[in-house]
Amino acid sequence: MNPELKDLIHPDANLEGVDLQNQDLSRAFLKGASLEGAKLRGANLQHANLEDAGLARAELILADLRGANLRDADLEGAKLYRANLQHARLPGAYLEDANLEGAKLLFADLRGADLRDTILEGAKLFAVELQHADLENANLEKADLRGAILKRANLRDANLESADLRGANLREVNLYDANLKDANLRSAHLHEAQLAGANLQDANLKKAHLFIAFLCRANLRGANLQHADLRHADLEYADLRGTNLQGVFLCDARLQGANLRSADLRGANLRNAKLKDAGLVGADLKDTNLENADLDSARLRFADLRNANLEGANIENADLHGADLRGARLEGARDADLTGAIYER
Repeated sequence: MNPELKDLIHPDANLEGVDLQNQDLSRAFLKGASLEGAKLRGANLQHANLEDAGLARAELILADLRGANLRDADLEGAKLYRANLQHARLPGAYLEDANLEGAKLLFADLRGADLRDTILEGAKLFAVELQHADLENANLEKADLRGAILKRANLRDANLESADLRGANLREVNLYDANLKDANLRSAHLHEAQLAGANLQDANLKKAHLFIAFLCRANLRGANLQHADLRHADLEYADLRGTNLQGVFLCDARLQGANLRSADLRGANLRNAKLKDAGLVGADLKDTNLENADLDSARLRFADLRNANLEGANIENADLHGADLRGARLEGARDADLTGAIYER
């Protein structure tokens, strides 16, 4: 550290607006210091103690904050563009309106941090800890969140378009009305996640764990849900047009009023699923298990139901005009009206 700085660097120091660009402040003890509006562009703050520090509107562009302690720090509106925060500790930090575009947050600890309206576009958040963090309205477009821990985080209205969330822990996360278009959620853990109204168009949810997830009115048009676990999930009035649902587990799922037009449900398990008023026009349901499913008033015109298991299913008032039921098992199917359907007589 520059000897001239030693007298300035101490706990509770007043360094508001000071110019410390490109300075070596590694391991500096600045707990509770006031650095509002400070110019710290390119500064070396590796392993610095900035707990409870005031860094509102500070310029930390390209700053090196690896391993720094920023617990409960005030970073409102701070400029952290392309800053390096790998392994940094930020539990309880206040980052509302901060710019973290392109920042490196690999293995950073952001538990309980406030990131409302934060810009995280293109940020590298691999294996980051964001449990209980508030990310409402945050911009995480194209962010790397592989393996991130976001359990019970608030991501309401967040922008996660094209984000990489492979294997991420999103259990009980709040993603109401979030934008996840083209996001990669392969094998992500979304148990009991709140995704009502979320935009998941063209998202990759292959092998995702969505047990008891709430997806009411979600947009899943064109998404890949192949072999995903959606048991007991709520998909009422969801848009699943053209969705890949091959081999998906939808046992006991609620799909009332869902639009599954032209969806690929080959080999899916829909045992006991609620499909009342669902739109399945032209859907591919070959080899699908619909045992005891409720298909009351479902629209199944021209659906491919060859070799499907409809034992004990309720197909009262279902529209099966042009549906292909050859090889389907209909034992015990209730109120079946096969008028206009193709089946083996």
